Amino acid sequence: MELKLAVLLTAERLPHGGVSSVCRELGISRQTYYEAKRRFDTGGIEALLPRSRRPHRSPRQTPAEVEDEIARIRKAKDDAGWDHGAWTIAQDMLRRGLQPPAVATINRVLVRRGLVVPQPQKRPRAANQRFAFTERNGCWQLDGCGWRLADGTKVTVLGIEDDCTRKALRHRAAESENAADTWICFIEAAARYGLPAILLSDNGKAFNSRRRGWTTDLDRNLTALGVQMVSSRTYHPQTCGKRERLHGTLKRWLAKQPPAQTLVQLQDQLDQFDALYNDRPHQALAGATPDETWTATPAAGRPPALSRPAARITTHKVDAHGCISVGRYVVGIGRARARTTVLAIQQGKDIGVFDGNKLVCHLTADPTRRYQSSGRPKGRPQQA
Repeated sequence: MELKLAVLLTAERLPHGGVSSVCRELGISRQTYYEAKRRFDTGGIEALLPRSRRPHRSPRQTPAEVEDEIARIRKAKDDAGWDHGAWTIAQDMLRRGLQPPAVATINRVLVRRGLVVPQPQKRPRAANQRFAFTERNGCWQLDGCGWRLADGTKVTVLGIEDDCTRKALRHRAAESENAADTWICFIEAAARYGLPAILLSDNGKAFNSRRRGWTTDLDRNLTALGVQMVSSRTYHPQTCGKRERLHGTLKRWLAKQPPAQTLVQLQDQLDQFDALYNDRPHQALAGATPDETWTATPAAGRPPALSRPAARITTHKVDAHGCISVGRYVVGIGRARARTTVLAIQQGKDIGVFDGNKLVCHLTADPTRRYQSSGRPKGRPQQA
């Protein structure tokens, strides 16, 4: 319509019927015609092109310097391998003493600057049931994910996370998802944070194989220690969703680091990640960090399983008589294991002794006696 009107206005005279004929042909009013003629006379054809309705001034618009800071924070987070969404940017500004705009406003700034492409299809399903334990060490989540070293060698990263506080308790670099490294990962976490009441995992062969008809070493060991082993439903990763979400964060961070040449270098990176991750705001914790939440979680009203004495994990060399000293007790585990190294986990009067990830013995100490006989281990391994 603008083009036809421009042609008519540039003509020396109007067609038969004058202004009324032109208005009928274009479907416009006489007022519109004369307004267009005035603009044409003033600015030529360009003045007839559609004009933006954006106001000349927008007093409530986010200041340019704030938008620049938002863009800078997003780039810094992205370069470091961390989450860099609107919520994360707002938390970063808050912790530096700045007053951030609303999260929705930050998101609009990111969209306006072309830093975010809206993807409404990724909106979480409201039908998913969420769960979270109310006490630390109430439940740990265990899982593994694949990674590659600099030469392309495929390895596994095993990880344990506290369900309540979202604290990354331990990540371990391993050649594969195997029983020995899984047990070491659990022991390293337990040595620092105590034993959980429940350990939740998927149905991996090194974790929980009850649905396959046999019991794993990890399952037997945890049963001896009084820790309940629970697995998710098959083909239902949402049950271990907290671990799956942490895998994504971990992989993005590792992708920004120099490729690890060896498992030792990868383990150093994982240790660094745990320290950084536990000291950053978490959306599920209302902006608190996992470390802050772990420290602030009250001990009152803990489940009975968590009211037991703290676990004491020690390493011992078996003497020539087949004995080790665990606290005030001497535990006999047999001359066959003389001069070998074993691991002892003591929780009150309960003592479990492990050779690698194999349960050697489990006993309840008699406080009236210093020497404790090993007896027979509870729950013999079932045949696959």
